[in-house]
Amino acid sequence: MTKRLSLFFLLGTALILGGCGQMASFVAVATATPPPGPTWTPTPPPTPTALSAANQSAQIDAQGLDIAERRVIDAYNRVAPSVVNVTTQVLRRGFFFDVIPEEGAGSGFVLDGEGHILTNFHVIEGARQIEVTLGGEQTFPATVVGSDPRFDLAVLKVDAPADLLRPVELGDSATLQVGQRAIAIGNPFGQFSRTLTTGVISALERTLEGQDGRPISGVIQTDASINRGNSGGPLLDSNGRVIGINTAIFSPSGTSAGVGFAVPVDTIKRVLPELLELGRYRHPYVGIRYAYSITPGLAQSLELPVQSGLLLVQLDRGSPLESVGGRGAQQEAILGNRRVYVGGDILTAINDTPIATVEQLQLLQEQQEIGQEVTVSLLRNGEAFDVVVALTEEPSR
Repeated sequence: MTKRLSLFFLLGTALILGGCGQMASFVAVATATPPPGPTWTPTPPPTPTALSAANQSAQIDAQGLDIAERRVIDAYNRVAPSVVNVTTQVLRRGFFFDVIPEEGAGSGFVLDGEGHILTNFHVIEGARQIEVTLGGEQTFPATVVGSDPRFDLAVLKVDAPADLLRPVELGDSATLQVGQRAIAIGNPFGQFSRTLTTGVISALERTLEGQDGRPISGVIQTDASINRGNSGGPLLDSNGRVIGINTAIFSPSGTSAGVGFAVPVDTIKRVLPELLELGRYRHPYVGIRYAYSITPGLAQSLELPVQSGLLLVQLDRGSPLESVGGRGAQQEAILGNRRVYVGGDILTAINDTPIATVEQLQLLQEQQEIGQEVTVSLLRNGEAFDVVVALTEEPSR
């Protein structure tokens, strides 16, 4: 009896515990919080490896300078010894017509070991005495080897020790890009020698009026600070190569307003050989001395057969275009309140490139070479014809 009771008690206990287990299991399923949906856990950043640490340390040198700073510093250290201070003395007439000596200052840079210095024409224009300071302290008299007012370039020559002559490296301006770093070195206000300023190339292919009133094409615009006295100094890329010569600024106040201009180095390389050999640069031209740019209004008033082109007024005697039968104005006419000269040929194109303004003609001529033949398209009495001319040197005016 006792055994049966014990067995019954064990069976009952097992059922109760089993029931409790099932109930607990059921209750847990029915009342537990539903399992959360899928969530995104950000991957922790990887622990820096030896390679990434090495790359990071390579960006900063032992002096704490990054790559950009180091490139500018290296460019300055390499080129600054090549930048010179140009001082001039010119004679001006005072209020009472008395002659007064006046000093001017600009910048320049060494071209070779023979003592040739490149600067702006306007820096030395009219100077009776020119001096160049090399090495920041030694001054030598300079003579003008050659100059070109249109491109605002002048080459000077000094007799100086070879160890003071540190030539620059001329780069390339054809491959420049807007946003590229630009570095200017010069002597602002003639007092702060070898001052460095940095910026970017703000624009390319600007057109600037030269010292003779003719346009200079391909000019570089930069926001690197350029002030009076910086004229003639080099504009550099981040490798320290010359990409232009600082020439002018646009500023209502006369000081830097972030709009500076430099004649491109490709123009310098084209002009320089003739400046050294001939003392001047021979500008090619077809022979036009004066012409009107045709506008729709002018075409209507004069009853011209085209809406654009150049109405030729005067050709230089013996010039290429005059020699092949080109014709200038034949008569006068009154247009409104002004006198105009009419009856000349209308130039419409050169080498199939349409010409609408005198500036376009001048820029296209500068892209050619002396002796090169070009095809000039003309209109006369409504009939079109072409003539082939060989470009010659434009005479000085």
